[in-house]
Amino acid sequence: MRESPTVERVLRDDLCSGCGLCAGVAGSAIEMSVTPPGYNRPQIKGPVNVEAEAIIADSCPGSKVAPWRGDLPPSPYWGPAEVILTGHARDEKVRFAGSSGGAITALLIFALESGLVDRVVQVAADPKFPTRNRIVVSRTADQIISAAGSRYAASSPLASIVDELELSGCFAFVGKPCDISALRQLAKHDERVDRKIPLKLSFFCGGIPSHRGADNILTEMGLAGAELVSFRYRGNGWPGLAAARAVNGRTAEMTYELSWGHHLSKEVQFRCKICPDAVGGAADIACADAWYGGESGYPQFEELDGRSLIMVRSTVGRTLLDKAVAAGRLDVATLAEQEIILMQPAQARRKRLVKARFAAMLLAGRRPPRVEGLLVDEASREARFAEKLRNFAGTFRRVIKAGS
Repeated sequence: MRESPTVERVLRDDLCSGCGLCAGVAGSAIEMSVTPPGYNRPQIKGPVNVEAEAIIADSCPGSKVAPWRGDLPPSPYWGPAEVILTGHARDEKVRFAGSSGGAITALLIFALESGLVDRVVQVAADPKFPTRNRIVVSRTADQIISAAGSRYAASSPLASIVDELELSGCFAFVGKPCDISALRQLAKHDERVDRKIPLKLSFFCGGIPSHRGADNILTEMGLAGAELVSFRYRGNGWPGLAAARAVNGRTAEMTYELSWGHHLSKEVQFRCKICPDAVGGAADIACADAWYGGESGYPQFEELDGRSLIMVRSTVGRTLLDKAVAAGRLDVATLAEQEIILMQPAQARRKRLVKARFAAMLLAGRRPPRVEGLLVDEASREARFAEKLRNFAGTFRRVIKAGS
């Protein structure tokens, strides 16, 4: 086979999330590269064999999205959960470094130090291009902490997943919901996935912006074109400031409300706008910002001590969480499911409009990803007709414009 029909269709229909799964299973036949305006996309460099193509067709999140586990009664918005909590790392250094309460970082450190895994595969800032990302393998608590904090830019953590599976030992994997979906599907074809990756963590995802989003932030900061020493999207507080430091010593900061609300969110790729599982429903544990609601009913983004929403979705996740709490690594409190919508209203809105956006894609000649077991229909019933109509029309116009 000289090409990948799945990759070609996913690219044609603008459904690529940039996860890198196709490159990971196809070896040198597919490489990930940055394409304008700054998304990671696969490039076919050689023959893709039949076996690899079958895996890509079944695992690529632009082709098929992994179903939620069926033995728990899941929420249409929030997915399955054995327990729902709010909490934070008890280590103040970890809590401060994380984007919310440092829950993911604390759980990773505990998993490493308790011997559940011997390393962590995660995303961190690229020291050569600090607004961009690279995949790192952390083997110490300090390395895990140094990678803490949200990274609102393209990443392809699955591009080297097969290489990582061929190494000895077990590792934890932290990725976007689409990365975890791809891993769950890959596990159906490669038994090493569940054996060598006993812990899969994710987070609620607002979508992946292009590199142009960070460039626009730097422009407003007065650092356009500057050579950077560091760039942090968030963290060092909650929600934390976007912060840049240039080689010449100049520094600049920007609030989360401005950096995400005015710049990054406007650059989110199309696949994220129609995501049927942006809450990490296939992960062992998924975390998010446990925002406090303001009088308007919309979350407020004042700088406060970090607080994480913790959705424990599997027996593995529950065991890890219970042991970490018992070991004094986390402070947690139970949370009623109906409280989540006050913390994460944008996630609920996107999920109830997925079906309308899928319908617009179909009318415009694009095929959305295959979806089963994600309660898309149930969520859609919660949307008002006018809301559905506006989103149907907006998605249809966007697709037609992109194809013209």
